[in-house]
Amino acid sequence: MFSLQTIFGKGDKFYGLLEASAASVSLSANSLTEWLSTPATTLSLEKFTQVRRRQKELSAQISEELVNTFVTVLEREDIEALNSALYKIPKIVEKFAERYSLALSRTGDIDFKSRAAMLAKACEVLELMVGLLRTGMDLERIKELNDQLQTIEAEADREILELYREVYTNESDPIRYLVKKDLFEILEKAIDRCRDAGNVVYHIILKNS
Repeated sequence: MFSLQTIFGKGDKFYGLLEASAASVSLSANSLTEWLSTPATTLSLEKFTQVRRRQKELSAQISEELVNTFVTVLEREDIEALNSALYKIPKIVEKFAERYSLALSRTGDIDFKSRAAMLAKACEVLELMVGLLRTGMDLERIKELNDQLQTIEAEADREILELYREVYTNESDPIRYLVKKDLFEILEKAIDRCRDAGNVVYHIILKNS
């Protein structure tokens, strides 16, 4: 027996677009971890611009397909919510890279690599979750992955508190303090957005399991 999605030929379209969007999110985070290991004299924002542009194109395509498609593989509001959640992450990553490049003279020996690695791990988990939408509504597996995201987000919260404590105690330069605070909070926000997107996927699978 054919599903309506199969009859109308729309079964894979949104899965593929959402998977491409999640892959773009992972690319932005992985690019950041590599970028932070690049010598300051050779830093370029071009890759972040390309990824964000690609994400914008995918987001627009998903929105257009929602308008033009009579039958959708998932509920329209769920596709819209996930599309919006994924779209925000590369924008935040690009924002961090822009601010970081402007503040190089103030960042000194501040190490953002461990926080960027946490973001990359969160994006990797998120990409796996989005992939599960196509392969089946495996509630146990999706809960396991969502719990991983929640753990990463909680660890990021704990680390930023430690960073605040260090800054409040030891930082005497007010400009440097503001730079640290701004950059830490941007990275934390990116991880929070991964958690938000993961929650959307989790709720989709809860509804369809």
